[in-house]
Amino acid sequence: MVTCSINGRSVCVPEGTTILEAARSADIQVPHLCYLKGLNEIAACRVCCVEVEGERAMVTACNTPVREGMVVHTNSPRARNTRRINVELILSQHDCKCATCVRSGNCRLQAVANDLGILELPYATQLPQGLRKAWTTTFPLYHDYSKCIKCMRCIQVCDKIQSLNIWDLAGTGGRTTIDVSGNRVIKDADCSLCGQCITHCPTGGLRERDDTQKAFRALSREDKITVVQVAPAVRTAWGEAFGLTREEATMERLAATLRRLGFRYVFDTNFAADLTIMEEGNEFLHRLKAGDLKQWPMFTSCCPGWVRFLKSQYPELTGQLSTAKSPQQMFGSVTKSWFAEKLGVEPERLYCVSVMPCVAKKAESELPTMATEHGPDVDLVLTTRELIRMIRADKLDPSRIPEEPLDDPMGVHTGAGVIFGATGGVMEAALRTAAYVLTGENPEPDAFRAVRTGPGLREATYEVAGIPVRCAVVSGLGNARKLIEQLKAGRAHYDFVEVMACPGGCVGGGGQPIPPEEEELYGVRGQRLYDLDRSSAMRFSHENPQVQVLYREYLGEPLGQRSEELLHTDHLAWEMPH
Repeated sequence: MVTCSINGRSVCVPEGTTILEAARSADIQVPHLCYLKGLNEIAACRVCCVEVEGERAMVTACNTPVREGMVVHTNSPRARNTRRINVELILSQHDCKCATCVRSGNCRLQAVANDLGILELPYATQLPQGLRKAWTTTFPLYHDYSKCIKCMRCIQVCDKIQSLNIWDLAGTGGRTTIDVSGNRVIKDADCSLCGQCITHCPTGGLRERDDTQKAFRALSREDKITVVQVAPAVRTAWGEAFGLTREEATMERLAATLRRLGFRYVFDTNFAADLTIMEEGNEFLHRLKAGDLKQWPMFTSCCPGWVRFLKSQYPELTGQLSTAKSPQQMFGSVTKSWFAEKLGVEPERLYCVSVMPCVAKKAESELPTMATEHGPDVDLVLTTRELIRMIRADKLDPSRIPEEPLDDPMGVHTGAGVIFGATGGVMEAALRTAAYVLTGENPEPDAFRAVRTGPGLREATYEVAGIPVRCAVVSGLGNARKLIEQLKAGRAHYDFVEVMACPGGCVGGGGQPIPPEEEELYGVRGQRLYDLDRSSAMRFSHENPQVQVLYREYLGEPLGQRSEELLHTDHLAWEMPH
């Protein structure tokens, strides 16, 4: 242990602890912008500079370990002045039009500048010039060079966590900025659209393409019937922006809020998640019995970020993806066929909107394979953040809006559908139904809970009706790369693999609300989904009565002709750009 003094307080911490972490242990906060523990400890922003007695130069707190007897001052006159100058210099190369920034009110640079009382900029503004022309406003991920503070968080997250290396430094000296690596345009890069660079950006330098005005225009059209679906992970996070607890931010309260925005029909993507299990679970059993999984496993296909990753990094394995569409796309397909028939309207009259915790869902809905002669199955995708902006735009207070039930016939779901939003949930839900199909009896609902928690790459083997099923669950694309490399080297073999692009699964998605500090909330969000599953009256997808009606009235059998036509896709029919 090492004992030091910080602001006159004696602090004892393990050897190797940084000044920043030592100060935190004593409830002393040191401002910073670029720091991410264990990931980005490079002192790029210099905002965390502190004064250490005996040191001539200021010291960066985020990457300097404390020493025995060290005396640190985080708020001495010299420390305050240095911090203020460093922030002023950052602001001199930053677009400070906060009123038109998507991160206004939740921007770490704005918060630090306000805390320091910076009301005027003493330095001439030097915004980067001539860079926007290399970008595109149609790609679901948008980079605003004029708001980038070169903290390098996006580089580290993309490289170290997601193993993609999309971002890199460009230019030198005062002209240094962050750009797409290899001097490429983003739409031509191998970006998976996981959005983790967005959620880890401290400013508005990165954001999703904003489609809120498209949604408002659709809501105002009298010739359109607006239908909205809400993904399971959204219910774990949307209430954070309105001060609601996770227990208060129910799907029923959100349904009432969506109706006040103007949506005609409100449904739950959990219904389509149950439907996905019926198709994907039966597909897995079919491949397993046919002996198709002796060399390579079947991969889940619910996560479009993972699908983009596999197609760009390991295109030779694309055929191992389940052909089942994601719940989002299954919902859109069923909406513009079965539901349109029930309403007695042409599919073209329906305008299908998805609220998703994901940026990649925007690209998925725009694939040519996700459309028919009636148009796209899903017309528009909004992230959780975009929905929050729409609610605020209409000055709605969800805490004062009474709960309302979802609409029929796609408003019923099971606990198995709920857990789709957490890592391991798809695997667990599929195994529950696979066991029923093989034995004719429901297993214990929590029999497969071992795949829920643990490291980003975890494995389990279950015996289902005497058949050993080797499973793996992967969270984060860096872990997905490790798993595939193990498979290719022959060091591992699985029958069924679930992959979620974002750490923690959809609850940690790139479209979710961004916490005010460098805090990861996917753990508590995921636990909320498992709590909902545990309290659900139905915990098996095959028990969903409305899914049963859908098959009986319209689809026939899982993997049948109409199911194949509406609920499955060919992942080889489109290509990632290179």
